[in-house]
Amino acid sequence: MQPVKKFSAGAVSASIWENKKELNGKETTVESVSFQKSFKTQSGEWQHSQSFRKADLPNLLLAGQKAFEYLALKE
Repeated sequence: MQPVKKFSAGAVSASIWENKKELNGKETTVESVSFQKSFKTQSGEWQHSQSFRKADLPNLLLAGQKAFEYLALKE
């Protein structure tokens, strides 16, 4: 499954996901946002984490703001 939209700021990204759910007999789309940080190990392999250091927070906020703007302006 692929995200609908992805926003990156430095090594941090925010991915927007859409899931179809049935609520009260009606199909609706439920959106969610996940965050991750990408980094290379000493051996050069790319890894991903959902833990963030203090220095990552500005990029986390920026990616989150872009995700919020996308979802808010989409409505």
